[in-house]
Amino acid sequence: MKVEVDARGQACPKPVIMTKKELDNIKEGIITTIVDNEVAKENVSKLAKSAGYDYKVDKKSDNEYYIHITKGEVSKEANVCIPETFKDLTIAFSSNTMGKGSEELGKILMKSFIYTLTEATPFPSTLVFYNGGVYLTCEGSEVLEDLKKLEAEGVEIISCGTCLDYFGIKDKLEVGEISNMYTIYEKLKNPMNTITIG
Repeated sequence: MKVEVDARGQACPKPVIMTKKELDNIKEGIITTIVDNEVAKENVSKLAKSAGYDYKVDKKSDNEYYIHITKGEVSKEANVCIPETFKDLTIAFSSNTMGKGSEELGKILMKSFIYTLTEATPFPSTLVFYNGGVYLTCEGSEVLEDLKKLEAEGVEIISCGTCLDYFGIKDKLEVGEISNMYTIYEKLKNPMNTITIG
């Protein structure tokens, strides 16, 4: 089977997600992903390499790459089991931006990260929002639709009640439940199962 994925003009991480979806849909065959920049080419190539698939890159021009990924027998090195702990993963959001430096860039990165959560499985079990992170679960947030998709998939979404009160936005909550610090502590207490974004 041969499948072509035209990911030209798609921003990160969509070329990778589009390619992964097609790889997941076939038992064996060749997926050819077309991208228009070096970063997307590298990211799709890394996906193929991490999954243990053979791949080849054809550079058609300075802004056109064809990545041919052959899915068949996965190499032994790629047979890595997802740890059981991952199914209980909690992701904590302490800010409505991702990283330090540019606030504008931080918002773009956060939007991209949460979108990626909707496309990658297994889903985390819980998303915890506190301090400035509670703005992500409230009216006006650019990630509300993605958070609602995750909630519909069974992901628990909790926002700190004290934080919502502090910012005066408790009545603006649009997704998930209001929680208390004890529950938040219970969710965050295992460092092996927790990632903090902010």
